[in-house]
Amino acid sequence: MFLKVQLPWNVIIPAENLDAKGLLLQRSIIIRLLEDFAARKATKDLGYYLAVTTLESIGEGRVRQQTGDVMFPVVFSGITFKLYRGEILEGVVHKVLKHGVFLRCGPVENIYLSHLKMPGYSYMPGENPMFNDKVSRIEKDIVVRFIVIGTKWLEAEREFQALVSLEGHYLGPVS
Repeated sequence: MFLKVQLPWNVIIPAENLDAKGLLLQRSIIIRLLEDFAARKATKDLGYYLAVTTLESIGEGRVRQQTGDVMFPVVFSGITFKLYRGEILEGVVHKVLKHGVFLRCGPVENIYLSHLKMPGYSYMPGENPMFNDKVSRIEKDIVVRFIVIGTKWLEAEREFQALVSLEGHYLGPVS
C-alpha cells in the first residue's frame, strides 16, 4: 500500500557547499535530502521510501563544531510503500523453484509464494520450470495476484520479506 507521510529530517550541508545566496543553499539542501532519502531505503514503520513530494519547511541551520558543516532541520512530505497482512497485490515472478516461486512487487524483491499456498497447481520441471493447473500457469515473468499472509522486516538489509498465498477468490495469474 502506498502511504503519504510527513517526515522531519536533518540535512547536513558541508561547509564548502555553503553560499551567501539563498537559492544555491536551498538547492544544496534539496539535493542532499534526496540523496539521504534514497540511501536510507526503508524503515520498519513506514516501509520503502519512494519519493519526496513537497519540501514543507527548512529550519535555521546550526553549525557543527567539529566539522564546520551546517545541519538544517527540514520537514517534507513523501510517498512510501509497505505491505500489510490481508492486502491483495500483484507481483511479477522472477524465480521458480521446486517448492514455490519468488515475486517482485514494487520495491519488494523477496515475496515468497509456497507451492502449499497454490491450490491446484503442480510443479513442472524443465528448462523453463513452472507451476500449472488446468487453465493457467505460473512461470518466470508472469504477473500474479496474491494475498499477503505475513511480512518480516530485516534490519541489517533494510528490507522486507513477505509470505503470500493464492488461496481466495480472483487470485492467481493475471491475463
